[in-house]
Amino acid sequence: MSLVLTGAPSLPPLLARGALLSPFKRPSADAEFPRTRLVLPGLRVDLSRLAAYERVCGFPTGEDALPVTYPHVLGFPLAMRLMSRRDFPLPLLGLVHTSISVTRYRALAATAAYELSVHIDELTPHRRGTQAAVVTALRAGGEVVWESRSTYLARHRTTWQPAAEPAAEEREPLPDVAEWRIAEDVGRRYGAASGDRNPIHLHPLTARLFGFPRAIAHGMWTVARCLAAHGTAEAVLVEAEFRAPVLLPGTVTYAAEGERFELRGRSARRVHLAGRVQPLG
Repeated sequence: MSLVLTGAPSLPPLLARGALLSPFKRPSADAEFPRTRLVLPGLRVDLSRLAAYERVCGFPTGEDALPVTYPHVLGFPLAMRLMSRRDFPLPLLGLVHTSISVTRYRALAATAAYELSVHIDELTPHRRGTQAAVVTALRAGGEVVWESRSTYLARHRTTWQPAAEPAAEEREPLPDVAEWRIAEDVGRRYGAASGDRNPIHLHPLTARLFGFPRAIAHGMWTVARCLAAHGTAEAVLVEAEFRAPVLLPGTVTYAAEGERFELRGRSARRVHLAGRVQPLG
C-alpha cells in the first residue's frame, strides 16, 4: 500500500514518539512490520540546506548537482516516520546504522523536482539482534534515478547464528591518502544540515546516556566525507559498511586505492568505515 504525503514529516516529534515507544518494543526477525510505502511527490531541494550539507561534508558548493549521498538526507524523515510507528517492532532508541548501498543512475540536478519514496523491505536475524532494511528511491519523470538500501540493527539477546561462511580474504591495508582532524562540533553541524539530531551525535553528556564516552560522528557524515574526497562517476554504485564509531573530536586516516576506500583510526586495524565506489556502464 502506498501513502502519498503532502509534505515531509517533522523529525523532532517523530524522534520523540519513537523514543517514548522504544521501551515497549519486542524486536524479532519474525515480527510484522509496516508494509506502507510513503511517497512524497513534487519534492524540491532547499538549496540553503544543501549548501550547508556540502560545506560540512566537503563537497563543492554552488553547483546544480546533488551529492551522491544527499537523497538519503531527503528520505530520512520518511524513514523515521515508518520506524517510529507503533507497529514497527524495533526500538528507535539504540538503533544502529550498519550499512548502505547507493545506486545513482545519472547526475541529479539540485533544482529539479523529484518523487521520493521510502519503504521497509524486510527484517532479518543478525548475530547481535534483528536488522531492518529500508529502501529509498528518487524518481524523475517516472524513472528511478537514485535508490539506496540501508540496514539498521537493534541489538538484543538472540540465539541465532549465521551459517558457516568462507574465511574472509586477507587484504593489505589501503594506502594512506590524508589525515583528518575532526572537530567536536561536526555532529551538531551535520545534524543541523541533515535534520538527524540523534543525541549520540550532539554532546558528550547526551552521548554518555547511550554508553559512548563522547559524541560520535554520524555514519552518513563519514561516508559522505570519504566520497567527497574520493570522487564518483555520474552513474555509480556505492557500498559502505559502518564498523566502528568515530569519537568527537578525533583524528582519522582516509585511505583509498582504486574503487576501495576506508576510514581508519590511529591503528591500521581500527577500521571505522569500509566501502567501494563502482562506476556503472
